This record gives sequence, C-alpha cells and structure tokens, in this order.
Amino acid sequence: MEDSSDGTSTTKHKFILFVSGMSVKSGHAIENLRKICDTYLTDNYELEIIDISRDKEQAVIHQIVAIPTLIKTHPEPKRIILGDLSDKEKVLYILNISE
Repeated sequence: MEDSSDGTSTTKHKFILFVSGMSVKSGHAIENLRKICDTYLTDNYELEIIDISRDKEQAVIHQIVAIPTLIKTHPEPKRIILGDLSDKEKVLYILNISE
C-alpha cells in the first residue's frame, strides 16, 4: 500500500454492486453506497454497478444469490454485504472504513 505525503492511503477502494433492474432496494443500495463513498472515501474509490437483469453471466461468475449484493474487491480482504446498505455503521465496519 502506498501513502501520500499527507499520510492518507492512495490505495483505491474498489466495489462491485449487483442490483436487479431499478427495484426500490437496488435504488436504496446505490444511493446509500454513494453517500458512504462520497463521505468517507472522497475521490478514492471505484464503483462498478452490474444489473443482473441485463448481465446474468456476471451474477453466475460472482456467485450472486441475493440482490442487492456489494463486493469490496480492493484493498484486501475481500468483503461481501447483502442488502440495501442502510445500516451505515455496519457497512463501514464490514468494509473496514474508519469514520
């Protein structure tokens, strides 16, 4: 992991969020994750959103069994969260993001 001169990590957080169409839960998950990332990981994250109703193959590859599902792929360790990500403290804890 690299550090920048101000002591903050320059390692980008990478997330894949699996949703299905524009269901209410999927919309909430996208909105909640963007709020968390914009607040705690300002300009230091990459978010890929995959709609499994359009890309079923990705759901099979990543073994997605419930929607919405968030996968943090970087930095290690990999983490998976199911649901609409509305419990901010729980999401921050699981993703190892400090407030």
